[in-house]
Amino acid sequence: MIAFIFPGQGSQTPGMGRELSAQYAAAREVFEEADDALGFALSALCFDGPAEDLQLTENTQPAILAVSVAALRAAEGEGLTRPDFVAGHSLGEYSALVAAGALSLRDAVRTVRRRGRYMQEAVPVGAGAMAAILGADIETVEAACNEAREGDEVCSPANINSPGQIVIAGSAAAVERAIPILKARGAKRAIPLKVSAPFHCALMLPAQERLAADLSEIEFKDLNVPLVTNVDAALIRTGAEARASLVRQVSSPVRWRESVELLAREGVGTFVEMGPGKVLSGLVRQTAPQSRCLNVEDAASLVLTRDALAANSQSSEHAAGGV
Repeated sequence: MIAFIFPGQGSQTPGMGRELSAQYAAAREVFEEADDALGFALSALCFDGPAEDLQLTENTQPAILAVSVAALRAAEGEGLTRPDFVAGHSLGEYSALVAAGALSLRDAVRTVRRRGRYMQEAVPVGAGAMAAILGADIETVEAACNEAREGDEVCSPANINSPGQIVIAGSAAAVERAIPILKARGAKRAIPLKVSAPFHCALMLPAQERLAADLSEIEFKDLNVPLVTNVDAALIRTGAEARASLVRQVSSPVRWRESVELLAREGVGTFVEMGPGKVLSGLVRQTAPQSRCLNVEDAASLVLTRDALAANSQSSEHAAGGV
């Protein structure tokens, strides 16, 4: 079985999507629709930067979504097999819902642009922080976060990415205190992250409330492919479930490790990362090392993935024919 997975914030880089747009009409149409929906040239920001503007959360989120959907549409045009499941990391869940037919591209790019702005505005600059913790289990991380908090401060796991990688988020002082605690308890590394806001923690509740109002006005259709949600690491199939999951996702941890484990239990052996970079492929390999990871971010990777899946399909047919 095959799952298409979609990256979140952090995978952006100037130049992303340019080649796909130049070589595949289906990809070019995605960028044209996104530009029209937003009322400015998002495509130019993806293709040419500048990097500082692309790093702004309200730009980053629609940019990554547009590139991810462009990669998907180009791949579909080249005859890639329809996936059995979809999933996306944080922002990537919106891309996955577009792929599953639950959300229109137009609604998705408009919503994630506002989502980025709401998240940015939820916490004053410098008041929040995030840090990547490598080599510590979830129980150790949770205990350190609890110990690091003082008063009404927030500190909690934000991205449970793989067996060896957990990101924490919260009040800047609490996150800063958590780092030496975790190092003392055996974490291999604890790395402060350069982020514009402390995502996926209780400090994002103001953003969640604002986004919930927007999401209530958008049409969500039932999914034509099951999706594994970030917030519950569970399969959903209805538009109502999708909307509710996106609301709760803003202030809740991304349970990516559990999502990959669920897909592996469901029989997924091949993960195809649609969009810029290979961050998720690395996390999948850490979590389900027996899996095969492919990606589509430009023409060369699209051809490689198409040919690999075609070869796999042919070998499966030969095997079935011999039974």
